Order: sequence, then structure tokens, then C-alpha cells
Amino acid sequence: MNFAIRYLTEYRYDAPVNDNLNALRVRPATTSSQRCDEFSLRIEPEARVGRHADYFGTEVLEFGIAKPHDHLTIDVRARVVTTEQEDPIERGWDQVKTPAYLEAGGEFLLVEEERPRNGVVGELVEASRGVSPLQTVLGVNRLITERFEYRAGVTYVGSTVDDLIAGGAGVCQDFAHLALILLRRSGIAARYVSGYLWAAPADGGSDSMEVQTHAWIEALLPGQREPVWVGADPTNDRLAGETHVKIGHGRSYADVPPIKGVFQGRAGSHLSSNVSMSRLDPAASARP
Repeated sequence: MNFAIRYLTEYRYDAPVNDNLNALRVRPATTSSQRCDEFSLRIEPEARVGRHADYFGTEVLEFGIAKPHDHLTIDVRARVVTTEQEDPIERGWDQVKTPAYLEAGGEFLLVEEERPRNGVVGELVEASRGVSPLQTVLGVNRLITERFEYRAGVTYVGSTVDDLIAGGAGVCQDFAHLALILLRRSGIAARYVSGYLWAAPADGGSDSMEVQTHAWIEALLPGQREPVWVGADPTNDRLAGETHVKIGHGRSYADVPPIKGVFQGRAGSHLSSNVSMSRLDPAASARP
């Protein structure tokens, strides 16, 4: 699929601020199933932008505004081409114990130090465990969809998996964090993914729509020759596909927030943000 994406964020400050330092993770990634053909960033007030890849490989755009200002606009535009990921291969549990798998999994195999205190997690691990790693990933997707309600407003960015379990409802970020715990507790390496999801009806509908940032996970599954990362979306009980646009990944949300920054000044800030996605004709994004 071919998408044009615009991510617009605006801050208004009650009084002038200065030394406004920000780090952005907003550029769509380049992967085996995704290509970013065009990308632009406009900042108002103007600022010089530095670029680097973080520890996990996500591109980070950094800038600072030293002079006093009462607003900040971040306008991101991109054109992205996505394809379906290859169908994962069924392999037995013995394959997640091999040296090659353990090396590839690295820190994504480590269970969080602060495990949820609720004993329900152990029950969920057992209920989701399948006859193979792939079936366990599918089982985690299905279990989260069946056990928890998607409901905005009951959790916030700092909510924990304990909060999700206690309330029985949450949003994509909460579901992704729970999926990570369940998979890692089963010995499957898993990482948090941040991006966008095209949610228009498959049989037509609008070619342009407002969306929100989305979260899903990638699980490391044994492959034909080597382990492969496979995207899975526990919010929608499906594997990730061409409607998912990946920005980056990490061990949790804290590793891939879209915007993170600080400023100097005694002023409150008011944020407005939206993401629009447009489905393009393939010729619009084709490389020459």
C-alpha cells in the first residue's frame, strides 16, 4: 500500500519560554516490508535539526530553540510504501533455546524487573501458551482481545499492566505492554513497536482519514535459516501487515515516544496533535 502521512503537533505556551530541547521519533522506518520514499520536517520557530540512530536503530531528530517563543509547531510529512510481511513458519519450542535464537533475542528476552503483582499474569501466560512459538503469539493476540476491552480514557501514558488488569480495559499501548510480558515469560523475545495503522474498511471507504499513533509488538520467531521478527497486533487480534506503518521499536513505550522534550520558563503548555493518512495510487509513490 502507498500512503501519504502528515503528523502535526502544536504547543502553545502561556508565556514566552526558551531553551526548548526536543527529540523526535517520527520518521517511518525502512524494513524488509516498508520503504520511506519521502520525508520532510518543518519546525516553527526555525531550528537546526540533528539526526542519529538510537540504541535500537530508530532515527532520532533533535533540535533546540534558544530564543524566547510562545509557540512550537512540528510539521512532519512522509510518503511510505508497505507490503505484507512473509508468512511465519511453524517451528517447535526447542528452536527458542538455540544459541542463535538467544543471541538474536538479546535484551528482548529479559522479563521486566518490576513484574505485575497481580497473580492473573501467571494464569494468562498459561492460557496463551500454544503448541509452538507461533501459536503462542497468535494465542496472546486472541487472549488479550477476548479478556480486555478497548476503551480510551481509562489509562494514561504512565499506566502499568497492573492498571490494565485491574480495570479490564485500556488502549493499544497497554495491550502491547501486556503482550510483551506474556511472550517474554514464555521464553519468546518480543519488542514494542510504535507507528500508525490504516483502519479504513478493506472494501472501500475513504482514501484519507484521521488516525492516532498506534502500538503493536514484534516477536522473534524461529525461521528457515535464522530467527525473524514478526509483527503482531494484540489490539486487533491479527498479525501486522501492509496497513501498519512502523516508526521504531524498543523494549517498551519509553524507548520510542514520538516527542520528548524540556523547556525553560514558568509557563503552562497546551498541546494539539493529529495524524492524517491518505491512501495513494501506487504510481504516486513509485520510484523513477
